[in-house]
Amino acid sequence: MSKWGTGISTKTVLITGTSSGIGLSTAVAAARSGWQVIATMRDTTKAGALLAAAEEAGVAVEVRALDVTDPASVEACLAGLDRLDALVNNAGAGHVGTLERESVEDVRAVMEVNFFGVLHVTKAALPLLRASKGRVLTVTSVGGVIGQPFNEAYCAAKFAVEGFMESLAPVAATAGVRVSVVEPGAVASEFVSNVGLPDDALEQAGPYAPALSRYLERTREAFAQAQTSQDVATRIVDLLAAERPAFRVLTSDAARAFAGTKLKDLDGSAVQALTNSWVA
Repeated sequence: MSKWGTGISTKTVLITGTSSGIGLSTAVAAARSGWQVIATMRDTTKAGALLAAAEEAGVAVEVRALDVTDPASVEACLAGLDRLDALVNNAGAGHVGTLERESVEDVRAVMEVNFFGVLHVTKAALPLLRASKGRVLTVTSVGGVIGQPFNEAYCAAKFAVEGFMESLAPVAATAGVRVSVVEPGAVASEFVSNVGLPDDALEQAGPYAPALSRYLERTREAFAQAQTSQDVATRIVDLLAAERPAFRVLTSDAARAFAGTKLKDLDGSAVQALTNSWVA
């Protein structure tokens, strides 16, 4: 069945960060929905879980190497594609820390993956997407709407992505390309374990240790009630197929309630009251 009325029976989607979590689930869900899936990851030796999930679902995906922080890798990954109908920017990395206790280089590294990585891939894909009148979906986070304690670098990157995509959307639309952002809240996936918080994080936090301890306790409670990556993937695939996709899609009731606090908070007091309670 063709999607959004082009007459093309099979459409191609490129998804970044598919070795686990949301990316893996989205690759499988998109393939089950009839998409030709190019599933990318930095290290293709980690494709085992994706390929096993695809086999179990009775679908096939094409795995390609892609390091979103390396323009040469991006160019090589897209080389030879004669058609691309959708891009799902999903690759990213979490980060917990606060400015006084980490280096500016640490912050730059977070920006490279979560912001500039999105830009590298989107820029390379846009000519193909213009040709197909396709779409760009970028997985951001409610952390791209509300700045959260000990997530300064991560939220800065996600805020940047949100601002960039919100600004790009009307420009891309004049060329027939739809742009959307997908904002999950807490998701039960390997993303949290990939944050890389050291075992002695509290010792390294110095004067911020009590606040970090309270933040981590609160975060563990939040992720204990997280939605699944499969649930987020369903929302993404629905958005891929939508005739008129929304610009912003929040993937759960909890995410909608959380982000809604910011979107109606004209003086910032409601957000500050909420996030202060996480660490005070």
